[in-house]
Amino acid sequence: MKKKDQCPRSKINEQYCTCTYNCDKHGICCECLHYHRQRGELPGCYFTKEEEKTYNRSVEFFIQRRS
Repeated sequence: MKKKDQCPRSKINEQYCTCTYNCDKHGICCECLHYHRQRGELPGCYFTKEEEKTYNRSVEFFIQRRS
């Protein structure tokens, strides 16, 4: 059984996910948040469409773009 099948909100989450990466966490927000948090990053949904395409998930980049 795939992880997406185990998440009751995965179909709903996929509608709002703005990430352009093709990964196994797409639509499984809790795993995506955990993954990026471990790396000191933010997930793609925190960024604008233009910012997300840079693939820069750093907290510093996020703060810089909003200062």
